[in-house]
Amino acid sequence: MENKLLRKMIRNCFIQYQHDLESVPLSEEDYIRMTAEITEILRTDDASDVFEIVNDVVYEYLSQ
Repeated sequence: MENKLLRKMIRNCFIQYQHDLESVPLSEEDYIRMTAEITEILRTDDASDVFEIVNDVVYEYLSQ
């Protein structure tokens, strides 16, 4: 899946968690790590929904 789309999905997920475009707390390294994690899950689990995976990864990030 294209990284630009995954980044946008990650950003939109943060917005759902009461952040706005300026307050999304991610660095470039965080985006790279999260997109890599999402891509790896998509490769190993074909049955999963992309939106669900992105939401799970963002939730995990926020709960750390």
